[in-house]
Amino acid sequence: MFDETITRLRADGMRTTRYENFIGGRWVEPVDGGYFTDHSPINGRPIVQFAESTARDVELAVDAAWRARGAWGDRSPAERATLLLRIADRIEAHLESLALAETIDNGKPIRETRSADLPLAIDHFRYFAGCIRAEEGAVSVIDSDTVAYHFNEPLGVVGQIIPWNFPLLMAAWKIAPALAAGNCVVIKPAEQTSLTLMMVADLIADILPPGVLNIVTGAGHVVGRAIAENPRVAKIAFTGSTDTGRTIMHYAAEHVIPQTMELGGKSPNIFMADVMDRDDDFLARAIEGFAMFAFNKGEVCTCPSRVLIQDSIFEPFLQKALSQVDRLRVGDPLLPTTQMGPQASSGQLAKVLDYIDIGRRRRCGCAPPPRRQSRSTGYRGTSGPARRSGRRGSVPDWPSRREPADNPPARRRSCCRSASRPSPSSHGPCPRRIARRSRTGWHCPNPPG
Repeated sequence: MFDETITRLRADGMRTTRYENFIGGRWVEPVDGGYFTDHSPINGRPIVQFAESTARDVELAVDAAWRARGAWGDRSPAERATLLLRIADRIEAHLESLALAETIDNGKPIRETRSADLPLAIDHFRYFAGCIRAEEGAVSVIDSDTVAYHFNEPLGVVGQIIPWNFPLLMAAWKIAPALAAGNCVVIKPAEQTSLTLMMVADLIADILPPGVLNIVTGAGHVVGRAIAENPRVAKIAFTGSTDTGRTIMHYAAEHVIPQTMELGGKSPNIFMADVMDRDDDFLARAIEGFAMFAFNKGEVCTCPSRVLIQDSIFEPFLQKALSQVDRLRVGDPLLPTTQMGPQASSGQLAKVLDYIDIGRRRRCGCAPPPRRQSRSTGYRGTSGPARRSGRRGSVPDWPSRREPADNPPARRRSCCRSASRPSPSSHGPCPRRIARRSRTGWHCPNPPG
């Protein structure tokens, strides 16, 4: 199936050997001539090569964006909206190919790229096309002789750095509003997952004026840093880990460049005792929420990274929850029945296995890490017989440990300023009470109804 997918993508426009940087509306070879090879996490096989860029390549991209910023910013909102709608239509016309490309490049199941990632990316361009048409200024009356009026105008050149867990959707999140507001973009995709954004650049090259969208590939510590500390960049948007975000903020601070950061965080699901008072739909949804750690292979900052269960229901709830986990279909992400595919990279796989080891050392009820069977990061090397056959079966055992009941979750202090998402579930008022008393950045209380 993998070979057939590659053949189909090449027939639909994917380059057979390499992608240069997309600068000034055309493909530009990297200044130093270096390239790196992108491998699929499904089986470790090479897909295509991308430019191994340096700060000089970023400078070329900023040059192109700087030249284009005036004319693009002067375009009327109606004109910009029309072009965003054309981009959405063009992506939609190639939805299936881009979904397949996202799956072979990232490893996420085709059911997610086909039904979520691509439709949502398309919708973002249409949404911001509508937003910019509805944007209005404001007038404030200071006194009888003084009126203050307020209107919005583009910043100019914005730098954007996106992660590997939602390659095209994250790009749409950042590119669409920036273009709608009249800004020109210099964006760096994650080196592990650059394919779909480069394919989109090929598809829409005739829609946007040269220099409005510029894409530079390469290592984050080189390309990302060059974007973040460029004095001609008026704004930085970054999504990724907290440590990397802190570094990017440091680089940008040298030139007092404002930043928007979406950083990783901890997202516990908190299940209160009364969720098991009744065997109803709410309990079923709570159990389903437990298994949401498998969404996008767990590569989401808001996936449940831990579970806190009230002591009185610990055993029966965990038994039901693990039964739900055992029904997950793990296997080849190109199969539409697969719910969980391979990790996006060998580094991410090693991190997951390391956490399993940590669980064992802390005496959690956790099985030993599964024995690696190949150098691939694919499903064949990440679990036991059920996963190797691609059929339904268990993922590695959930690490579990009973904690003392005298320190309830609501009293534990957290100062996380990142994308933390505690999700308390209860039939009563507990979720809202926990949300008020916890010091975290984002809450999703789950009362019934």
